[in-house]
Amino acid sequence: MLVGVEFGRTAGHNGQHPGSFDPTLDELALLAESAGDTPVAKVVARRQAPDAALFVGSGKADEIKLLVQTHQAHTVLFDQSISPAQQRNLERVLGVPVADRTALILEIFARRAKSHEGKLQVELARLQYLATRLVRRWSHLERQSGGIGMRGGPGEAQIELDRRMIDDRIKVTKERLKKVQKQRSTQQRARARNGVFRVSLVGYTNAGKSTLFNALVKARSYAADQLFATLDTTTRSMYLEQAGASVSLSDTVGFIRDLPHKLVAAFQATLQEAIDADLLLHVVDAASPVLEEQLAEVERVLEEIGASHIPQILVYNKQDLLDEDQRPRQPLDWIERHEPGKVGVRMPRVFVSAQDGSGLDVLREQLVAAMQADNTETQSTIQA
Repeated sequence: MLVGVEFGRTAGHNGQHPGSFDPTLDELALLAESAGDTPVAKVVARRQAPDAALFVGSGKADEIKLLVQTHQAHTVLFDQSISPAQQRNLERVLGVPVADRTALILEIFARRAKSHEGKLQVELARLQYLATRLVRRWSHLERQSGGIGMRGGPGEAQIELDRRMIDDRIKVTKERLKKVQKQRSTQQRARARNGVFRVSLVGYTNAGKSTLFNALVKARSYAADQLFATLDTTTRSMYLEQAGASVSLSDTVGFIRDLPHKLVAAFQATLQEAIDADLLLHVVDAASPVLEEQLAEVERVLEEIGASHIPQILVYNKQDLLDEDQRPRQPLDWIERHEPGKVGVRMPRVFVSAQDGSGLDVLREQLVAAMQADNTETQSTIQA
């Protein structure tokens, strides 16, 4: 069961309250499918403010309970974050497990992380989330908790044991992560000393970054039509014939609306590839009906991680999914993006299809131009 709640009296131009959920719950449905669940029904509620006890209020909770029974749903997923108390109360009323968007994203991240660093980052984010919940249903913690003076049964002592155990795990995970990040920064410094021009692919999840990455470097990075297909940063060398030189190309984790702050913090090292890049290829799903919102969300996260100053090429991908009359006449144009607190920034926009390869030659030309502009700037700085 998917549940979204729209708060406030006034709605935005698209009928959506600012900072609210996706009215159709399409993205939550995609997230659920990425986690291996099958959405069976959607419920949309409208309220002035969240109900302190049940988030949706008792009347709507009863309605959801009836739908849960009708559809034989196993879990209820909320599109917004709910508090630990609201989660417990809802589970009591609905009779099935309840999870929110943050828990769902963490679940997907936990399944998809492949590298040692990625797994540690997910572990840290999950532990920090769990520390605020103290709901003992996390099997990997259950298995490791046995026998140390535990009496069993709920109560203050049990919660204290949980809290101490989680705090210890957070401490150990942070230390292990620090070591891995140290190794990564050593590798990055070595790359910087080599004078390699670094390009990072960024963009909303499922914009086709991995497919584009594969098309550009002929790699075999995992690509699928689902949210968060790629979690770990993959870096390959790409030879640009016109420049007679190679650049370093990195594929990073996809961004998403309302990405939990804990995850942005925990994934700082994965996103470090974007922060340290000389150029960002901002990949956009040209066929998405919410293209502008997704663009704005990526720009917001780039600002949050300190990467908004890095030059960008906008890559409007998935041209093959557009109708003939929607496709651009030219494969390249220039647009002005108005970023918060800045004068409009002009950046090239390239229209491509990573699937059929159209526009990739124009994108390579733009990469060469960006690389040469960077070299010119570096030379001017040295001479100055």
